[in-house]
This record gives sequence, structure tokens and C-alpha cells, in this order.
Amino acid sequence: MQMTSAPHLLAEDGPEYERILGDALRHAHERPDLEGVGDRLNTEQLRTMALGATALITAAAATEYEHYTKARGELRRASNAEGADGLPGLDGPQSTSAGPGAGIGAVITVLTPLLAGTAALIFLLVGYLLKAVSPSLTFGRTLVTAGWFFACVAAAAILVAAVGLLVTALRNGATAPEEEEEQELPEEVARAREAWRHALLERGILPFFRDALADPTAGPAARTPHRSPNRIPKVGYSRPDFSGPDDGPAAGPRPTFTSPDFTSPDFGGPEHQPD
Repeated sequence: MQMTSAPHLLAEDGPEYERILGDALRHAHERPDLEGVGDRLNTEQLRTMALGATALITAAAATEYEHYTKARGELRRASNAEGADGLPGLDGPQSTSAGPGAGIGAVITVLTPLLAGTAALIFLLVGYLLKAVSPSLTFGRTLVTAGWFFACVAAAAILVAAVGLLVTALRNGATAPEEEEEQELPEEVARAREAWRHALLERGILPFFRDALADPTAGPAARTPHRSPNRIPKVGYSRPDFSGPDDGPAAGPRPTFTSPDFTSPDFGGPEHQPD
């Protein structure tokens, strides 16, 4: 009954489960007990089956996962408590001073191409119309020149915004893994997470692969923690039992049919005597 009360896999741990599953599939050819990979079932088939049976596989490491989630929850509660008891003045002025700068920069980045492009469109349209109506009019040529100037400004603003977005994306992508690595977990939480990973791999994923390779036609969703060692029982349909009339104890007599008795008028019964 311990397995049934174990917590389900949280959404935040789903990527970790898929990562452990991917590592197991990548090194499956190195394990002698998984020698059927590629012959009976390929890695994509095993991945699909394991993802469909996530709840059943993770139930094998339910005890370790419960301990890990409790330790992680206590760590988060302690971190939130320390943050609430800390000095809020250290973060307050920085956020207020950096906020307006970031807002003004975002507004300029968005409005500059929009305003410059609108001005370029208006000036070019009016200028070319005036040149078409009166080619000798100097004001038309001035508007056309101003329109092309604003068009260049709009193109330059779009280019600068694109470069800024690219640099920001690359910087965030490069610093995010480093920040995750710098945040080392406490020893208790790290040990609990490692124990869950090991139990999930050794008692959940690998036995599931072995059972699936032993019987590729079995249904993976039928595995439960209280079943026999055959975790993937066969799922199929038996043929209906068709038996002949002579088979079985309840076989009855066959119905018989006789042909109709057709006779001519001269050969009727006694009541019809020939003349």
C-alpha cells in the first residue's frame, strides 16, 4: 500500500525524467541485458512506451521521490523565510533605478522603426504625387528626399533592434547554465535527488526495458507495482469458440426439410378418382 500513496511525478520533474530516460536509451547498447534494442524494439519505440507508462515506472522509485520532494520543499521554505527576513533595501533602489532605463530603451526600440517608417511612407507618397502633378515643383522633391531619409532611419532602427535581441538571447543562453551550476544544492537535497535518479533508473526504467524486449507484443500500460515479475502482460483477444453441431454435450438434432409432394390431377388421392 505504500506505492499507492506515493506522490505523482510533478511537472517540474518531467524534464528530469525524460533526461534520465534519454541517457538510458543512449547507453542501452552497452548493457548486455538490453541486447535486443534495435532488433525487437528500437529506441524510439522504447521511448514512446516509457513515456506512456511514466506513472508506472516512477512508482518503482516512489519512496526516494517522496523523500526528495520533501527535502526540496523544506529548502524552498527556508529560502523564502530568509528572503522575507532579509534587508529589502538592497533590492529596492536597484529595481527602481533599472526599471525606467529598461522601459525607455524598450519604448525607443519599438517606436523608432514604427514612427520612422510611417513618416517615410507619408513623405514618399505625397512627394511622388506632387512630382507627378507638377514635376517642376521643388517641394515635391524635398518630400521625396525626406521620405527616403526616414526610410533609412527605420531600416537602421530595425537592424539595431534585431542585433540587440540577438545579443541578449545569446547572453542569457550562456549565463543561464552557469547560474544553475553555481547554485549548488545542500548535501541532503543533493543526496536525495541522486538516490531518486538511481532508483528510477535501476528499479524503474531498466526493468521496464527488459520486460518490453522480452515480450515486444505486450502492452506497457498494464504494469502495476503489485503484479508478478512479468510487468508487461500480454494484451490480446481470444478467438470465439465456434463448434459444429456434433461437438459439445448440448448438440441437438439437426432440422430436416422434405421436398414438397407435387402430383398431377390424374394421380390424386382417393377423393379424386379419374373419370
